Amino acid sequence: MKPADPKPYLKIGDVARLVGVSPSVIRSWESLGLTRPHRTDSKYRLYTPEDVKLLKRARFLRKVRGLNAPAIAQLLKREGLLVRPAGNGASGAIGVRLRQMRLRRGLSLAPVAKAVGISVGFLSALERAHMSASVSTLRKLARFYKTNILDFFDAAESNSRLVPADKRKVLEAGPGVRMELLAWGNTVMEPHLFLISPRAGSGESYTHEGEEFLYVLRGELHISVAEVEYHLKPGDSFYFESATAHRWFNPGRTETRVLWVNTPPTF
Repeated sequence: MKPADPKPYLKIGDVARLVGVSPSVIRSWESLGLTRPHRTDSKYRLYTPEDVKLLKRARFLRKVRGLNAPAIAQLLKREGLLVRPAGNGASGAIGVRLRQMRLRRGLSLAPVAKAVGISVGFLSALERAHMSASVSTLRKLARFYKTNILDFFDAAESNSRLVPADKRKVLEAGPGVRMELLAWGNTVMEPHLFLISPRAGSGESYTHEGEEFLYVLRGELHISVAEVEYHLKPGDSFYFESATAHRWFNPGRTETRVLWVNTPPTF
């Protein structure tokens, strides 16, 4: 059985030793949004290597620069290093939809997990909104259910021409990747604003039908298309056919923002 994610998850005691602070300090930082660990059914905290990097940065700011916890949180927000909380109930909405899709087909967790290449436990956690999945994993699930990621956005209702910034549909696609849907309904395009934290990205390569255009608004983006590597900076634009295997990540130290358009809405 394949692992749910290539990244290992660490318990709070392990993280405390790696970072050099006590578990109680990590818990207090969590209350300020410095870290948002995954939770098991038993409510144990699970951390990724990205969480450890962020917490080490926080410890550096406390020890070397003498900042208190609120000041650390403000600085990390300005640097674009804090993972944003899910908006509009995004994680829960995805879980509900995944479970509904599976039950409508009369399937148990095991065959779906096997077909997609993730563990039963990870799929179960996704359906219960205890975990978030990378873009590549969401794409595999969408392909299995013969739909697209757009269906995970809770975008079934009609939409007016104007989408106020606070009314966008939001999808958290794994740690550090936030997708904001900019238009939906009877459209021939699927425009998103991607907000990508440092070192976060799509995960494995993936494909789908259609064509894609992207424009880097802020930060850097490394994208691989058909195993050819490209490094994009602010102001750069990029076009490719979606059926070509592609993957991407933010190689920089600050948040990357990308206007990303798929057509037709097959992502």
